[in-house]
Amino acid sequence: MKNCEYHQIDPQALSTPNPTPPPPPCAERKSKRAKRKWEVFPGKNRFYCDGRIILSRQSGVLPLTLGLILVTSALFFIFDCPYLVEHLTSCIPVIGGVLFIFVVITLLQTSFTDPGILPRAGPDEAADIERQIDSSGSTSYRPPPRTKEILINEQLVKLKYCFTCKMFRPPRTSHCSLCDNCVERFDHHCPWVGNCVGKRNYRFFYSFIVSLSFLTAFIFGCVTTHLVMRSQGEKGIIIALQESPARYPFLTAALELVICFFSVWSILGLSGFHTYLVASNLTTNEDIKGSWSGKSGSEGSGNPYSYSNIFTNCCVVLCGPMPPSLIDRRGFVPPDDAPAAAPPQIELPTLEAKSDINMCTRGPKDLSPPAPLDRPNLHRFMSRRCQESSELRGALQWTGLYDCSGAPPLTSDPLAPPSPGVRENILGTSPQS
Repeated sequence: MKNCEYHQIDPQALSTPNPTPPPPPCAERKSKRAKRKWEVFPGKNRFYCDGRIILSRQSGVLPLTLGLILVTSALFFIFDCPYLVEHLTSCIPVIGGVLFIFVVITLLQTSFTDPGILPRAGPDEAADIERQIDSSGSTSYRPPPRTKEILINEQLVKLKYCFTCKMFRPPRTSHCSLCDNCVERFDHHCPWVGNCVGKRNYRFFYSFIVSLSFLTAFIFGCVTTHLVMRSQGEKGIIIALQESPARYPFLTAALELVICFFSVWSILGLSGFHTYLVASNLTTNEDIKGSWSGKSGSEGSGNPYSYSNIFTNCCVVLCGPMPPSLIDRRGFVPPDDAPAAAPPQIELPTLEAKSDINMCTRGPKDLSPPAPLDRPNLHRFMSRRCQESSELRGALQWTGLYDCSGAPPLTSDPLAPPSPGVRENILGTSPQS
């Protein structure tokens, strides 16, 4: 076996390494960028322009809506307006342009505006609500009901508990399964605009469908007038359509007529239905469920939100102040309450016991024992130990190993070394082999 040599290490010769200075706080801030709330938003929404634009994830029909409006309007302005301006009046493109701009603006406002999403309850708030539910005093084995009853205009209204948002929904609030959010004054989820329709964007939605009704009716009337004017002079409308390739293809006029014909009736019907809802201060969700018409089992209950006046209801729904957004999607996420970082520790080489450092040759041979204590040093050591402990003094005197009164040790030979094991028991060391 190859011997290993261990030499004694001088602790003073060890050089203390310089501590690494902690990084400046500015560097930590740059490396860890604060997140905004829209980046950790729990709902099924998409955000653009740093959270300024909000859309539903199922927004694939919105480009189709915008494309139909753009294509139909472009065909009208390119092929129909020049003939109508020449033979009728120059106000036609002006009216069409105003309606087109208003339709596009209201569509984008409906799609990109927060519909009135309510923020979900935090852990502390959810735990407090659960404690309130558990302490409601249910005497049966069934779980306590997760509903509340409040009085609105002397009428009882039930508030349901949302298991996703962990809160009781405010009045007229419903949870949208597509967006996975509780929306205040929820009307419906419209795939054509790619967003929910609620308290904050219902006025834009109503303006959009009404203006779109006027635009489609206007384009449909202008295209029909164009074809009728061309069919005059002992010519039928079919002949006029066949002669029209000098200005635009036959399929262009047919496409405009088909789009406008089927759109105008559906959009006009939708506009009329929502006009009725606005005049009654109702929502689509309430009307379908029959919340105030007796369909839901509540007999004789009227709408507690109606002012019994059509003009007042219209002003409240369409002209009231715009409520602020409650989700604060562009705000910063507060940092977690993490403990302060500990100062950097300086790693020093570990110094072992002196007996381990002073070891000599380690090999198959026995290690050399330490030098024995001589008689004067042993006498001084034992006297000091006897002065410190009375129990040790009595034990030594009883065994006869040492006379603590100052007499020499009680052995046969005063100058002989102690018997094996005695010195180790006295000094508290183990025998060396």
